[in-house]
Amino acid sequence: MNVRELALRVINDVNIKQAYANIVLNKLFPKHQINEQDRRFITELAYGTIKVGKTLDWILNRYMSRPLNKISPIIQDILRMGAYQILFMDKVPDSAACNQSVELAKKYGHIGTAKLVNAVLRNIIRHPEKAAYPTPEEDSALYLSLKYYHPLWMVERWIKKIGKADTEKLCAFNNCPPDLSIRTNLLKITREALIKRLHSEGAEAVPSLLTPEGILCKKHTTLTNMASLHEGLFQVQDESSMLVAHVLAPQEGEFIIDTCSAPGGKSTHIAALMKDTGKILSTDIYEQKLNIISENAKRLGISIIHTELIDAQQIGDKYPMQADRVLVDAPCSGLGVLRKKPDSRWRKTETLIKELAELQGEILSSAAKAVKPGGVLVYSTCTTEVEENNKVIEDFLASHENFILDDARKYVNLSQQNNKMIQLWPHIHNVDGFFIARMLKNK
Repeated sequence: MNVRELALRVINDVNIKQAYANIVLNKLFPKHQINEQDRRFITELAYGTIKVGKTLDWILNRYMSRPLNKISPIIQDILRMGAYQILFMDKVPDSAACNQSVELAKKYGHIGTAKLVNAVLRNIIRHPEKAAYPTPEEDSALYLSLKYYHPLWMVERWIKKIGKADTEKLCAFNNCPPDLSIRTNLLKITREALIKRLHSEGAEAVPSLLTPEGILCKKHTTLTNMASLHEGLFQVQDESSMLVAHVLAPQEGEFIIDTCSAPGGKSTHIAALMKDTGKILSTDIYEQKLNIISENAKRLGISIIHTELIDAQQIGDKYPMQADRVLVDAPCSGLGVLRKKPDSRWRKTETLIKELAELQGEILSSAAKAVKPGGVLVYSTCTTEVEENNKVIEDFLASHENFILDDARKYVNLSQQNNKMIQLWPHIHNVDGFFIARMLKNK
């Protein structure tokens, strides 16, 4: 099986089986003897084809006499992969992209589909002008959607909210590969010492300007080959996510509940801030995810985290007024982390945002019951949407008079925040999009 066929397998699993590209790739590579150069090619081809997504469909439909979605899914993916190589991969010869796609079409289709693939891709090579996007003057939303590979509804939504210029910056940011962001495990090592250690392991590492534990790796070897990771000297976590534990501001010896806590980045951060004293209850609805939390805690040398399989909507009834602080890192649309998940942007819908807002409100109300009088309740998401963020908090406070909004900005060092609730935008703060609100329960 050649490299293009392996990439096709990944693309088809994502598009047909709703699989996640990173998980498919991680399972694929150990099964085949693939050198590093081929790994990079497969990864670039698979991720790129998936990310460009509907833009490729729009282009292909301009070269076809019948709609793309009227042919078999595997041939659709062969066409997408071929078009991606021709239009977006400068180092791949057009002839190779075309010929290899035709061979795949013969294997997974028949002589008719092979002829179709050959005709469409050669037409793209001969007449690239037919793939030209509409100009911003003709249709600004469609132009941004096609140029930056984002769903049209998402672009239209952001234009209404933040304007065309910022929407373009945001979309462009989402297409940039992120640096590896890690959090120093201060229970074992200082940030300065860890940076030196990372340098000795071949990484280019610099301290984060947002958090005292954060480090950005501009260059690094494969994570699984880094001894410092296995020794528990750091945890992979985005800078914006690290801010949450600081806003929670846990104290040594307290009882903390972290709902929806997998894979445990925030729980283990909270434990480090507590110097591994007290108790943290980390909950989730999936046993496998709870096992990941326990594994991370063990690797990091943390003993105070206890896991429990429980729906966050039931947490308040099981632990009424028992926790000093409760964190609700709610399930959300994830529109703040699109740069890390090339397949996720095409799975989102505007309806999902409304549905999630209801669930988020229910979880927050349940979590509020678990907070002691005088305790703290923190709500966070990795999205940028008002319905899932500010509106959820406003509705919660309107129906819970025993809680007041605290100023989350007091606990972190952030500029460009003009509200007690923190909203981070990827294109402004150069981090994952994140929302954090802090509330106090009356004594």
